[in-house]
Amino acid sequence: MPKVQQAAPVAGRGHRGRRVATSLAEINVVPLVDVMLVLLIIFMVTAPMIQRGVEVNIPVSTRSTEISTERVFVSIPLSYRQDHVVFLSEKPIGPAVFQERVRQAMEGRAKKEVFLRGDAGVQYQELMEVFDQLKAAGVETVGLVTKLPGER
Repeated sequence: MPKVQQAAPVAGRGHRGRRVATSLAEINVVPLVDVMLVLLIIFMVTAPMIQRGVEVNIPVSTRSTEISTERVFVSIPLSYRQDHVVFLSEKPIGPAVFQERVRQAMEGRAKKEVFLRGDAGVQYQELMEVFDQLKAAGVETVGLVTKLPGER
């Protein structure tokens, strides 16, 4: 509702009139913009920290150089579901000592990389369990070994 104010007497007029002043309902936008900018900065800073995942090194070219050191292979047989035994360079390793054996195999190596082979029947969850154990043992790069379509 408009406010009614008494107007001051105007010289030259004999009557006292009323002046109607309307109040403008304005929202102060400056605090809103300040809060939004602060929230934007908070989300920009925390977004990279929220992203979690497993890094997979994708090959860039088909040519590769000869690896001078001996490769470390970890093989997951189909029997992994029952006994959780994996093979570290053709030696069967139980789940209790797997991380320690991998840690020992990585000592003295400049590149801490392991090549992971899994049977075609191994489920993805089982593969990820071994992958997590390798990462916990200090392996930086895990390569997944596959066969070409014509190989046996």
